[in-house]
Amino acid sequence: MKKKLLSVLLCVAMVSSMVIGCGSNSSDTSSDSTAASDDSAASTEESTDALNIAIVSSPNGVDDGSFNEDNYNGVLAYIDEHPDAQVTPIREETGVPATVVERITEIAGSYDVVVCLGYQCAGIGTVAQDNPDVDFILVDSYPTDADGNTVELDNVYAMLFAEQESGFFAGMAAALETTTNKVAVVNGQPFPSNVNYQYGFEAGVNYANAKLGTSAELVELASYAGTYNDENIGGNYTGNFSDEATGKVIGESLIKEGCDIIFVAAGASGNGVFTAAKEAGDVKVIGCDVDQYDDGANGDSNIILTSVLKCMSINVQRQLNAIADGSFTGQNITLMADTDSTGYVKEEGRQQLSDDTIAALDEAFALVKDGTIVPPSSDSDSTPEDFPGLE
Repeated sequence: MKKKLLSVLLCVAMVSSMVIGCGSNSSDTSSDSTAASDDSAASTEESTDALNIAIVSSPNGVDDGSFNEDNYNGVLAYIDEHPDAQVTPIREETGVPATVVERITEIAGSYDVVVCLGYQCAGIGTVAQDNPDVDFILVDSYPTDADGNTVELDNVYAMLFAEQESGFFAGMAAALETTTNKVAVVNGQPFPSNVNYQYGFEAGVNYANAKLGTSAELVELASYAGTYNDENIGGNYTGNFSDEATGKVIGESLIKEGCDIIFVAAGASGNGVFTAAKEAGDVKVIGCDVDQYDDGANGDSNIILTSVLKCMSINVQRQLNAIADGSFTGQNITLMADTDSTGYVKEEGRQQLSDDTIAALDEAFALVKDGTIVPPSSDSDSTPEDFPGLE
């Protein structure tokens, strides 16, 4: 439990002191339960905080060392403070949106709260309407109805994160720290959140080149370009979030092209990029969603330059507390730097950034926070080559 709760504790530290970080890395089992003893079942009806929680994740599960795990850590943090509560992780094996929603439909009525992870869970609008006594926490998407229209529901707290902001900090860090002047981003699938990371990274590189005197080149492999809204958006996409072999192939190819810093936003597929970087020996990786420094250990060295994140765990925990105390309100919200929900790891011993780079990132963070810099996203009119703050 203590290891899992590291992410939540670091996110709390970020909110209070702007020291940012979250996470770990391993593989998942299909379904398990962290729960109070059977003796607590009798008291469930008497205690409003004895929530029966399900968390539905993508095929790489709640121990993916990244997105899923950080959200799971938020549930575990709640349970640590409310030991009568229990959680059942449910790993949906296909990742196909329609199948994911079918699975949520099957289990929703058996729980007080269902935490739904990822863009593939967007179609839960009808499920939520059919289960008004169940509260839903939806991460990385807003709910949609049977016709695909976005809806806002009293029993669904849906949170998006401005991944483009964290991606922007990754791009800046890469441009400022590269010695070969070649950097890249590797993504999983071109879902809006991953496209946000890509666009933000590209914008961060362009910002550093324009404002801070760097000359970094963005490297893309045409055969792994992403497609979003029927348009080729470039980048380097593995095609899913659980293909380590393809991740390693892409990583090796980028390294052969001269990249010495790679930002990885690809879930478990990114483990292959980590492996390629470790084998190369002179390549650094920027972690994503959570503090991945422990995953970067490579003998007596470490491949992690820093990690950028969206602080999901603390926000999941907050909503579980709201459900327990009766203050829960359904809404669709995007969490940004102004709530310290995006950022980068600068804690000593958890990154390898120069003091000058940290100073530049801190200055940029303040400008992002106050709206002077607005990195481009998947649904914005701006682009990585033309966005507020670059002029």
